Amino acid sequence: MNAPLPLTRCPLHRTVIFAVAAISIIVFLSWSASADTAISTANQDPVAHLDALMRTHWEENEISPSSAATEGEWCRRVFLDVIGRIPTLDELDTYLNDNSGDKKSRLVDRLLSDQYSEAYTRNWANIWTNVLIGRSGGSERNSRTNRRGMQVYLEEAFGENRPYDQVVTELINARGTSRPPTASDAAPDFNGAVNFLAMKLGNNPNDPEYGTQATAKTSQIFLGRRVQCTQCHDHPFNRWKQNQFWEFNAFFRQTVALRRFEGGRNIAFIQLAEQDFQGPTGEPEEAEIFYDRRNGVRMAAYPVFTDRDGAQTELARSGFVEDVDRRAQLASLVRRSGYLPEALVNRYWAHFFSHGFTQPFDDMGPHNLPSHPDILQYLSEQFVASGYDLKQLIRGITLSEAYGLSSRLGAHNEADDPALGEAPLFSRFYPRQMRAEQLYDSLLIATRADKTGQTTADQERKRAEWLRQFVIAFGTDENDEKSTFNGTIPQVLSLFNGDLIQQSIDAESGSFLGEVIRDGELTPREKMDCLFLAAFSRKSSAKERRWANRAFANHESATAAFQDVWWTLLNTNEFILNH
Repeated sequence: MNAPLPLTRCPLHRTVIFAVAAISIIVFLSWSASADTAISTANQDPVAHLDALMRTHWEENEISPSSAATEGEWCRRVFLDVIGRIPTLDELDTYLNDNSGDKKSRLVDRLLSDQYSEAYTRNWANIWTNVLIGRSGGSERNSRTNRRGMQVYLEEAFGENRPYDQVVTELINARGTSRPPTASDAAPDFNGAVNFLAMKLGNNPNDPEYGTQATAKTSQIFLGRRVQCTQCHDHPFNRWKQNQFWEFNAFFRQTVALRRFEGGRNIAFIQLAEQDFQGPTGEPEEAEIFYDRRNGVRMAAYPVFTDRDGAQTELARSGFVEDVDRRAQLASLVRRSGYLPEALVNRYWAHFFSHGFTQPFDDMGPHNLPSHPDILQYLSEQFVASGYDLKQLIRGITLSEAYGLSSRLGAHNEADDPALGEAPLFSRFYPRQMRAEQLYDSLLIATRADKTGQTTADQERKRAEWLRQFVIAFGTDENDEKSTFNGTIPQVLSLFNGDLIQQSIDAESGSFLGEVIRDGELTPREKMDCLFLAAFSRKSSAKERRWANRAFANHESATAAFQDVWWTLLNTNEFILNH
């Protein structure tokens, strides 16, 4: 930590002090880094080859990478990125005391194994739920989306490590009902995957705007192409043109989202199904759709898929499902597309490094060339060769040299700063604030506030309520929204004064802080280190212990002093950041 620990217990003083601290940028001490000799790319495993490719880029840009992250930093980082939370004290201790030469790969393998299956599945189901239906998806008034239904499907998919291309096919071509079974209802024909498209279609397939959101989001998420602006006009910097947007849109015109009700009760759900499409002219044998050019000329469009190499696949024009099932054909075309693996690789690279090979990561194409095309191509080829195995991709990325670097700038890579608009060189780890979900779950782990005896349903309800306050909708033509703890004053006050933090500093018997304080075998310094390890995955420094000692001088009670120190650690940028 780089500033004295504020030790006042006055709520007003603490709020002012830490509101300033939370919105400040954490400044890490710079240290110099030495460049290693480039590794030969011959006869290497995939991670070594990836490292060699990255080192070539560093050499070409005449920079040297930062030093390696400390063991505690790397352990905390990989826990956050893979399973969505920081490590417990026991998990951290196990890793730090592992003296084997392959301790990193052993930890990654454990995180991807059955041992952490529940945490891994929950983390990635949450991430992909937000990607597919938005962070507020399913909470809108009269929403056709069932958020829990989406999560059930994704939990099953990630729990099985289902191949990504299969998942994409199932999402695009989903048929069935949206609401998952309950204790009193078996929910016949349930298929949670239908929730991806449930709110993205419309009411009337002959409506000119029908399925435009399905078109835009399917392309953006699975093909890495943002095409929403081409709905209205050709874009000078986008290979996709207006006709291609509507040709893609034509694939969704047989699909309908039908609102159903259970046995006369006012409990609605959606059934996604196919029906014959006759087009606005009423001629299903030639079931076209129409769109207007900017010059006022009306054009017809039929289902045509344009792939990465420019090759086009045109379907039969019939709108009869028995002649051609357009959505099923689209799912198959996307699954075989050259866009699919590179879009996913770029998305996952951005997840683990804060930046993809393009900025933004889901807007790829000739107008937005990748910074590291050879690495993107190599990882995409490896991903396809693995059978679209997401865990294998994660393993390769997290064990790479670049992922294991410190976030501190070295003496020879000061130019590597994407915040200044430069393309990322990945010669250091770029600090980023936790996602709201990571922050909540990490607070539970650090404080053991999850060990309260509450039911799973109660815990999930409180979690949902806490996360809801951080959803920010932008109302753009992409229906953008995000949820990050970005340090604004309302978010600072909500976090610092919230029930979760107050529960976390409870020093009663049975609480984490209470156990540390009452442990008669620990010295005061060891107790302080327990708090630092739980929050930051590192021990306290001598300077920090001097700051903390002021708490004991200013409080009559050692318990009150420890509460102040613990409260402070949980509300620093170092806790909130993934670094």
